[in-house]
Order: sequence, then C-alpha cells, then structure tokens
Amino acid sequence: MDTAFYAFMGLLFAAVIFMVEGAYIWWSSTRGAEAKRLERRLRLLSAGGHGGEQLSILKSRQLSDSPGIERLLLRVPRIHAFDRFLEQSGISWPVSRFLMYSLAAAVAGSMLGLLLLHLPFLIAFLCGLSALPIPLMIVLRARGKRFARMELQLPEAADLISRALRAGHAFPSALQMAGEEMPEPIGAEFRIAFDEINYGVSMSEALINLSTRVPLTDLRYLVIAVLIQRESGGNLAEILTSISQIIRERLKLLGRIQVLSAEGKLSAWILGLLPFCVGAVINLVNPKYMHIMFTDPIGPKLMGGAVVSMAIGVLWMRSIIRIRV
Repeated sequence: MDTAFYAFMGLLFAAVIFMVEGAYIWWSSTRGAEAKRLERRLRLLSAGGHGGEQLSILKSRQLSDSPGIERLLLRVPRIHAFDRFLEQSGISWPVSRFLMYSLAAAVAGSMLGLLLLHLPFLIAFLCGLSALPIPLMIVLRARGKRFARMELQLPEAADLISRALRAGHAFPSALQMAGEEMPEPIGAEFRIAFDEINYGVSMSEALINLSTRVPLTDLRYLVIAVLIQRESGGNLAEILTSISQIIRERLKLLGRIQVLSAEGKLSAWILGLLPFCVGAVINLVNPKYMHIMFTDPIGPKLMGGAVVSMAIGVLWMRSIIRIRV
C-alpha cells in the first residue's frame, strides 16, 4: 500500500509539472513577447500593403472579433485606411474596439453631466458628444509620439545602413541589420520591409509600403533617394549620409522653435480650459448660480457664441505657434 501511495504521489507530482510546463508553453506561444511581436509585424504588414504584389496570406486583418461586425465594418468606405491609422499609433486596437471605446466615452460624459453635475439633458448630451473624441485624441497622441521617436531614430538608422553599404553588404542586408540593431519602433518597420522583400515583393514596392506605413517626410526623402539611385546609379552610402546630416540639422532647428513656442502653447491650453473648469467648479459649489444660464432663453445662445469664439481663438493661436520646418 505504501508503494502504491508513493507511486501515486510521484505520478501526481509529474502530472503537475507537465501541466505547469504545458501552461507555460501555451502562454509563451500565444501571449508571450515573441508571439505579440510576430503578431504585430503581421498586422502591420497587412495594414500597410497596397500593391498588387502583397502576399494573400498577409492581405487583410480582422477589423473585429465578431464576424457580423466584421462584415458590417467592411461596408464602410476607406475603413482599411482608418485601420492603418490605428496601426500607426502602436495601440493594438481593432476598429470595433475603438468604436466601442468612443461610444463608452460618450455615454460616460453624458452620465457625468446628468448625475454628478446635474445639468439639463441637452447640455449633458453635448457633454457626451464632447467626450466622444477622447479615444481619437489618445490614438492621435500615441501616433504622434511614435512618429516623433521614429524621427529621432531615423538619422541613426540611415547612418547604420550607410555603414553597412560601405562594408560591402547589399541593400536588403543593410535593411535587415537596421531592423535587428535599431530599437523600437523604427526597427520593426525596417524588419517588415526586409520581410516583404524576402516574401517576393519588389524592392520598390517594399520601400513604398514602408513610406505608407510611416508617413514621415524625412523617411520619404530617404525612400525617394534609394529609388532614384536604383534607376540612375550613384553612391548610395554618401547619399544616405547626407540625408542623415540634413535630418539632424532640421531636428535641431525644430527643437529650438519648439522651445520658443512652448509659452504660446501653454497659454492656449490655459485659456481654452479655464472657462470650462471655472464653470464646472461654480456649478458644483453653487448650482443655483449656474442654473439661470441653462434655463434663461439667452443662456444657451451666450454659451454657443462663447464656444465658437473660443474655437476660433484656439485655431488662430494654433496657426501662430505651429511652425513647420
């Protein structure tokens, strides 16, 4: 009996070990860092390809986990362009999840106005509409930060490709080296371009897909330089070195301009948010004081005129402080 008990315990221990090992292997293959990296590369390839040479296995990605919503979204014009826009932000949201978050933000804004601020239904509905673009603002901010990181990494990537060409490597091998040695996010984009070339896509099509996925002016200059060099010849290493120097000088000038315009941006944020913050505080402290603004017939007209005037002022200040280099 003791032998049977010990054998049972040994088998139970082995079963637990195998179960833990199986769970770990399943998690690594489906939810691990390497699996997520491969999934992201496939999704970026599917979102960025436009040419007829794109392989069918990477041609499309799911817009939603639900087949019914997928079919409904496919009827929307230019939905794939919006899907590519989401991919460019680096946030792994499908289109359906983005729409769900937008609807949730609108409902939360309306409920906040009705239950906490005790606003009339129309004003609470307008609050919900104002909260609707919050997910879009998050995507835009993430997209801008991702592109800004790429812009800072691009000169170093151009120098790395130039050094690889000087060492005797072919241009696809130089792309592979840039993809492996450069950090994220620009390293992933170069790896995708190299993978497209390996999948049979032409060099020109892969570079055009790269500039489509990453619509940066500096990267387009680099792609155009490579395409022209392939047609007319020349020293590509010297061309890439010159482009990297130009990008560095432009980034230095842009940094100086951003420092000089920072005060104007801060003033625009303060002037734009101050009326809404003050109105919300007054409505919480003394609701009767703000109630006449919502009940009097001229109150909504005054608020509408104020919002329109503020929007014009914000756009004006934005045009003044936004200097393109």
